[in-house]
Amino acid sequence: MKDYDVIIIGAGVTGSAIARELSRYRLRTAVLDRNSDIGEGTSKANSGIVHGGYDAKPGTLKAKLNVQGSEMMPQLAKDLGIPFLRNGSMVVALSDDDLPHLQELYERGLTNNVQGLKIISREEALAMEPNLSDDTKAALFAPTGGIVCPFRLTSALAESACINGVDFHLLTNVENIIKENGGYRIDAVQYDEFDPEKDLNVSFFAKAVVNAAGVYADKFHNMMTSDRLTITPRKGEYCLLDVTAGKHVGRTIFRMPSALGKGILVSPTIHGNLLVGPTATDLDDKEGTFTTQEGLNAVNTPGASAVKDLPMREVITSFAGLRPHGDRGDFVIGEIEGSPNFIDAAAIESPGLTASPAIGVMVADLIRERLHPETNPDFIPTLQPFTYMKFLPPEEQKALIEKDPAYGNIICRCASVSEGEILETIRRPLGARTLDAVKRRTGANMGRCQGGFCYPKVMEILSRELGIPIDKITKKGRGSEILTGEIKQTEDDQNA
Repeated sequence: MKDYDVIIIGAGVTGSAIARELSRYRLRTAVLDRNSDIGEGTSKANSGIVHGGYDAKPGTLKAKLNVQGSEMMPQLAKDLGIPFLRNGSMVVALSDDDLPHLQELYERGLTNNVQGLKIISREEALAMEPNLSDDTKAALFAPTGGIVCPFRLTSALAESACINGVDFHLLTNVENIIKENGGYRIDAVQYDEFDPEKDLNVSFFAKAVVNAAGVYADKFHNMMTSDRLTITPRKGEYCLLDVTAGKHVGRTIFRMPSALGKGILVSPTIHGNLLVGPTATDLDDKEGTFTTQEGLNAVNTPGASAVKDLPMREVITSFAGLRPHGDRGDFVIGEIEGSPNFIDAAAIESPGLTASPAIGVMVADLIRERLHPETNPDFIPTLQPFTYMKFLPPEEQKALIEKDPAYGNIICRCASVSEGEILETIRRPLGARTLDAVKRRTGANMGRCQGGFCYPKVMEILSRELGIPIDKITKKGRGSEILTGEIKQTEDDQNA
């Protein structure tokens, strides 16, 4: 049995942010996650929007932590060496009936202490964003809105926690939690990367547990209390457009929100693409990340967003993600009554990514008040910046290539990702071991050809660097192998 002070269940953006904040203290901390990589659950299909904070109901944790997290994001991005852009956002009124609701959002934002909010006229809005709908009546402009790479944010938070002493146990599926000896015994199955027959039953002990398990957080909450929590997976389907469409809008554009969410947004991404979505469909299936014709039609319907003439011929992929929608109308963060030191960080739906840095601080404060740890004097707040060749000026690109020619060998032509960047992301702490892990960290395979050109090259690099046979390289862990054999094998070879 492995013994810790704190165990966090879930290595998404919430769990990773909490882990980083706990690494500021002298605590034996571990993160358990059933997936093969960081951020492979809810966090992997995220819009990457840093919300201004005007939408959440005043007095809720969503409202408070959204604004706090948004204020923290610029410095956090600088410390972690990841790209962040404060590009602003708009909520667009498309009818006269929307105008009173626009005023309500404005007043709500003022109550939530969102800075710089203002309602702008149709003319002002169109001057800022010429591709807004012809039906535009007015807009709420939030200069504090922004965009960030959700994958890099999650992996960087986890890497920061790791270099500051937090253990990460991936491929570790928590099955049961039992109160024991003044703490908690956590029983889990630790998956072998390749062979199901080598899976192991393992146990951990912790003085405190943090439940950051996304759509499965209700399962662990309900093990600890009769005060039931229900989390419904709310599926959102997106279309991602090529970088050729990336300048169609410069800001994140929302239409007036409804009971199911903020509606179909249109936003540039930090990598220069254009993102359109999401839908909002409640499911029973906590693994239901499939796309549907109905959902994609909803994204692609003219008038579904507040932007006209969307160049949907430039769609290069579609995807779906699940948001953990709780039945209490707010984030569920705090100690469960009757279960000392068992702390929920549950029902973290939108604006969860924006709020994640503030959630990390809040949960770390709760742990600190209960365990009274000493401050970690060796805490390292910054990371070696991630290399993005396409974002570097030519003279810096040249210098880097002269130092290491691998940075001049372009592997992914669509996204301009070099071999050096891929090697770097494999070799960093908690480095990439799958094609999807490389994709999320570097952008390779995310361009127009969706890996058609660079998949084999990335597989060769992973095989070489990890010392794994190329037929063992997977898309996202065991069971998603790409290769099944050699084309030129003889029949005798295949039957051997």
